[in-house]
Amino acid sequence: MKVRTRSSAIIGTLCLVASLALTTASADEPATPRQAVKVALKKVAMAKNPVAGTAGPGGTIWIAERAGTVRVLGDQGLGEPVLDISAETTTDGERGLLGIAFDNGFAHFYISFTNRNGTSTVDEFAVRDGKIQPDTRRTVLTQTQPYSNHNGGDIAFGPDGYLYIAFGDGGSGGDPHGNGQNLGTLLGKLLRIDPSGAKPYAIPPGNPFVGDPKAKDEIWAYGLRNPWRFSFDAGTGDLLIGDVGQSAWEEIDWAPASSKGGENYGWSQMEGNHPFRGGIEPANHVPPIHEYGRNGRGCSVTGGYVYRGTAIPNLKGHYVFSDYCDGTLRTLQMENGKVTGVNDLAVNGGSVASFVQDGKGELYVLDLRGSVSRIDPA
Repeated sequence: MKVRTRSSAIIGTLCLVASLALTTASADEPATPRQAVKVALKKVAMAKNPVAGTAGPGGTIWIAERAGTVRVLGDQGLGEPVLDISAETTTDGERGLLGIAFDNGFAHFYISFTNRNGTSTVDEFAVRDGKIQPDTRRTVLTQTQPYSNHNGGDIAFGPDGYLYIAFGDGGSGGDPHGNGQNLGTLLGKLLRIDPSGAKPYAIPPGNPFVGDPKAKDEIWAYGLRNPWRFSFDAGTGDLLIGDVGQSAWEEIDWAPASSKGGENYGWSQMEGNHPFRGGIEPANHVPPIHEYGRNGRGCSVTGGYVYRGTAIPNLKGHYVFSDYCDGTLRTLQMENGKVTGVNDLAVNGGSVASFVQDGKGELYVLDLRGSVSRIDPA
């Protein structure tokens, strides 16, 4: 269901991208030594359009299927749905159930989806004994969407205990409404809210635009086109965002755990490090730590995680990511927010819609065509 659209012709072709397998070489990447990291993908389950996942209580892994179901991964594969909102959403365009998350104490479960009208919605459920309590459901936040693409939809709790929500610029192409740079809308932003602080939610007092009458208090960072997947480094707390490009450049953005927010990642004045359609680089533009071009490589970055597991020691500290149209798993080596190496893991995850990090730091790959695979040592 991937979150990028070069033209309206791409919308609705999500299950056909097997034909889009592209070469894995890229002249845009620095020539860096191949690291001694050997991995394999072990298929552990099949699902119907698995699109997102999260670590759950008791060492479980919860998987969201785009049409609206959530299932728990066990030794025998995926169980029966523990939640089904399929009557409330649609898979038209890039819509559907797009993100799931638990709070840091597994006391609440959150879903991010587009309703039948296309409105982005974040709902909360209480969790008791590892089970969702349907009668506790409440809506935390909604955002109308002008188009059916670039919904974003990823959600995650940060190390600070607050809920972060990623929204795309509203869709179409080229950000026709200028939402990326407009602090008066939640579109094209990464938000930070406190769903337990008030009903429906509270604004963390440290949010960067609190008190600015021209800006939405919920905004943590802006200038994003379609931040389809973001994550926090479980070892450092640093934030990494995979932001899908328009037609030429895919980018990965980074912010240190010490950030006070307010980063402007440039869209739609910038696409990666490059002015977009004559745009002028904002003075406060925070450039990506990594970008890659489309020349035979891919078309839609899928952000992942910094590996903090133990099964693959040589992978530790590497940021693992992919591309929905290319499927090759790659890594970034980083030091102090600078990329020191770009590596190819030489395995292909298919139509990679998302990664999942379990409670022990091991990583899983979700192929929208159905497979759920774990990254194992080769």
